[in-house]
Amino acid sequence: MCTNFTPTQRAQWVKDALGVDLPSDFPDETFPGYLAPLVVKSRQSERVACGLARFGLIPAWAKDDKISRHTYNARSETAAEKPSYRSAWRQRQFGLVLVDNFYEPSYASGKAVRWKIERASGEPFGMACLWDRWTDPASGERVVSFSMLTVNADGHPVMKQFHKPGDEKRTPVIIAPALHDAWLSADTAQAAELMTWAHMPDLSAMPAPR
Repeated sequence: MCTNFTPTQRAQWVKDALGVDLPSDFPDETFPGYLAPLVVKSRQSERVACGLARFGLIPAWAKDDKISRHTYNARSETAAEKPSYRSAWRQRQFGLVLVDNFYEPSYASGKAVRWKIERASGEPFGMACLWDRWTDPASGERVVSFSMLTVNADGHPVMKQFHKPGDEKRTPVIIAPALHDAWLSADTAQAAELMTWAHMPDLSAMPAPR
């Protein structure tokens, strides 16, 4: 599972790639519960926008935000059925979280060592997400939150090396730049077709211990 990443600060890349302005005031590194820049597209106006959203999806029906501790990654194979994600999936609330890299543990040495994964080109990228809106019943605050969508990575040339031996290998779905709009505009059938690493850009990885 991907539990932390580096949100991009490269505003010009965001403008050139997606035609939106990058918001400010988000952390240098994001963990569950932290904010990150998320791009979404209105189904009514088709306007693309980028704002800050919390990592860890809080479904609209939740009584509090504790569920977000367990909803930062969504398995693409079951997102349409799982109670936490199915409303966002059916309502086609597909987004892109914009990052420079993300981190996974490698156990090649016999213990967990943090590695950094990024595009081989060094450019930022958008990872496929589901997002939802939730209103805190105590304060009335409106919260936008998201979960990364993941797929099996047992055969991926880079991502197959991470996580504990014997565990299924998973990777966040990175949407190739040419498919950004296709993802943001997708219906559920089209979204399901994009849930694969076959179209993802090339990745590179290197140790990044703390």
